[in-house]
Amino acid sequence: MRAEYYADLCRQYATYLRSYDAGLVPYKIASGANVDDYHWTRTVVERAGQCIDAVSLHYYTVPGPDWQHKGSATDFDRDAYYTTLHKTLRMEELVENHSRIIRRFAKGRPIGLCVDEWGTWYDVEPGTNPGFLYQQNTMRDALVAAVNLNIFNNHCDTVVMANIAQLVNVLQAMLLTEGDKVVLTPTSHVFAMYSGHQGARQLESYAETRMLRRDEEQVPELHVSASEQSDGTVLVTAANLNDTEPVPVNCLLGGIHAAGVTARVLAGAPFDHNTFDRPEAVRPAPLAVTPTETGFTAVLPPCSVAAFTVCQK
Repeated sequence: MRAEYYADLCRQYATYLRSYDAGLVPYKIASGANVDDYHWTRTVVERAGQCIDAVSLHYYTVPGPDWQHKGSATDFDRDAYYTTLHKTLRMEELVENHSRIIRRFAKGRPIGLCVDEWGTWYDVEPGTNPGFLYQQNTMRDALVAAVNLNIFNNHCDTVVMANIAQLVNVLQAMLLTEGDKVVLTPTSHVFAMYSGHQGARQLESYAETRMLRRDEEQVPELHVSASEQSDGTVLVTAANLNDTEPVPVNCLLGGIHAAGVTARVLAGAPFDHNTFDRPEAVRPAPLAVTPTETGFTAVLPPCSVAAFTVCQK
């Protein structure tokens, strides 16, 4: 459909999608843009914004040159590793631009952004049904998950929902199954490590870090986010995108007096993954962390995701 035609249909259907129970109020999400179709977002918000609560956005991280050659989930080189990270970092640009358009044309109405399809998309695993979109899940995917979740948390004023695609066996899945066997993927571990951000208050954070790789596909060495839970516990999440070198971290907690800090880390080579024969080849482990007067220090292994839990005095 053209955006104009869809916006008219959206208004029509939203008019009759009503609440007949005060306790059940429908949350109306308009079908949104594919990647950087900013015309779509502007048109839908401008024409139908008065009757919706959010607009969706779809963006997949595809390292290959095109949709017919998306690349392998497990057999990739260093260039493909950094290409994947560079492409997934584009999510920040998309979230910022679509959010800016929503704010401009929403006429004061609080319309959110739902990133309801995101994640890596590779060629299917050899020997599997192409229609099932089955792919393995490596530490590279764990970093993709960490980067995106950091971005969503850092933009939680506009990103009201974000859904990885998908949960079991398809694309960047949390679980892989085979008969009665099940294995947790590295992405699943990242979601568990980041769960403390949910329902918390986002804290402003930034990383002073260097840039890696070629000018065309630079990525930051360190990518971070932080939040504070209702009991005062602070969660700091950080990803070391460097595939070969550890990164020392000196975290300064402005205005926060730490009583104690604990940390867990998920680390491995970029292509490391879990299988039904080795279901715990990649799993979180404790990370040494040293409290300081102003925060804490630690060293992140190459290709790793860390979660630091800070208890305040």
